[in-house]
Amino acid sequence: MSRSTRTCSLRSAAAIALTSSFLITGFGASIAHAEPAPSAPQFGSLDFGSSNFGSAEQTPDAPRLTGIDNFRDVAGTGAGYSGTLGLPVNKGVFYRANAITPKGDDMSILEKLGLTKVYDLRTEPEIASKPDVLPDGVAYENIPILSGNIAEMVAKIKSPEDSRSMMQDMNRAFVTGATERAGFAQLLTGLAETEGAQVFHCTAGKDRTGWTSFLLLSIAGVDRSVIMNDYLLTNEYTAEGMKATRAGIAASLGEQMAVNMEPLLGVEASYLDAGLAQLDQTYGSVDRYLTEGLGLSPATVMTLKAKLLG
Repeated sequence: MSRSTRTCSLRSAAAIALTSSFLITGFGASIAHAEPAPSAPQFGSLDFGSSNFGSAEQTPDAPRLTGIDNFRDVAGTGAGYSGTLGLPVNKGVFYRANAITPKGDDMSILEKLGLTKVYDLRTEPEIASKPDVLPDGVAYENIPILSGNIAEMVAKIKSPEDSRSMMQDMNRAFVTGATERAGFAQLLTGLAETEGAQVFHCTAGKDRTGWTSFLLLSIAGVDRSVIMNDYLLTNEYTAEGMKATRAGIAASLGEQMAVNMEPLLGVEASYLDAGLAQLDQTYGSVDRYLTEGLGLSPATVMTLKAKLLG
């Protein structure tokens, strides 16, 4: 191996190592396009026939955690998000997060939330790098959502646009990839069938986790513009962590490498937009994606809607 080749390999390996704790690894190796199928029931517009449906009192906002900076309630903060018929999305039901690595008072705070189960959407290498640390009595399930090799993808990045294209492609794969769809189906089924407050997360809590949150809020009937704003909150919640990672890349590999990889560290509207456009093209609606793409039963979707708004 020549000196230049060896130097390039070392730089790529270092870049991958520095960004691994912030990257979503859900890229689909192959993208298939399906023809639209006949209409499916429109769960997003279901009328439960009760003006009193929904909680009169909402659970307090999710706490801000030191070691889990992207921990938040799917339902939002304050008055929270509004869903079907203007009903509030229930707080304290589904939480989203990055890797569960509590620091300081985080563990005692988590224990007070009454969590019953955590769903870890990461691959084995991601888990080995940063394993979850959970309160006693909380069930754990690993549902790896990945197809493709993250190391190979990151090594090919030569510009910021390469990074953006990578993120857009992996969001499209949430719609078209068999591995991704099977994982999301398993996750949503678990969320529907398990009682109590539950958490789902990946490494950074932004892409696999962001897509899951999009699906849940869509089931609840939340407007897409609101969902997009929620998706972009990752950049606010994890601002300090992204800044530190970028500084590490710049210090070890140079400013240009940091510029090239910066789009990987947070989220941009174009990432989720790419997945939404693929969903609309392939299935026509979230409802058909849920029933035809993920194979969920109407009963499962109804159960999730009832948990979110009941």
